[in-house]
Amino acid sequence: MREVLQRISQLKIVPVVSIEDAQSAPALADALVAGGLPIAEITFRTAAAEKSIRAISSRKDLLVGAGTVLNVETAKRAADAGARFIVSPGFNPKVVGWCVSNKLAITPGTATPTDIEMALEHGLEVVKFFPAEPMGGVRTLKMIAAPYGMMRFVPTGGIDAGKLEEYLKFEKVLACGGSWMVGKELLAGGQWARVTELSREAVQIAERVRPTT
Repeated sequence: MREVLQRISQLKIVPVVSIEDAQSAPALADALVAGGLPIAEITFRTAAAEKSIRAISSRKDLLVGAGTVLNVETAKRAADAGARFIVSPGFNPKVVGWCVSNKLAITPGTATPTDIEMALEHGLEVVKFFPAEPMGGVRTLKMIAAPYGMMRFVPTGGIDAGKLEEYLKFEKVLACGGSWMVGKELLAGGQWARVTELSREAVQIAERVRPTT
């Protein structure tokens, strides 16, 4: 678990992918790797999620996880397909408990101090902050995070290239989740060169950021 979270911390950006055609998964993986962003959170918002994870999870040059995991059954399916981390929009104690018991990294969604304290009770050190922008963005995150020096966050929701730097400058942000470099229209149109270009731009932003309080 810790190794996976450390890798996410190094990459600083988690592409959040809703893919409709599992046959496109290898091309997507190639595009992300070419852009210097070898990570993908494949969300269970589409029927192609499990097959897509399975199609690319064996790659040594890519860290693959599953998002929108709403129950233990889906977590099991994702893990069986090769997902190395689990992401959920909210805090489901059953899902978190199963992942912790099976030593599978999970960043459950949190939006309040109560959510964060539930995560602490389960021994977590990293949670998702969702939906980041609608909840008030970095300003709100700083206020919520203030009492929890031991917790780090992966803000997701409404973040794009223009907002990325502001989030990454906050020292309690482990990484940011976003879909702007893997938008549905890009995937549907097979615009892999554009995915690579946007990924590379995001990586460049992340590389110039130096965390501050």
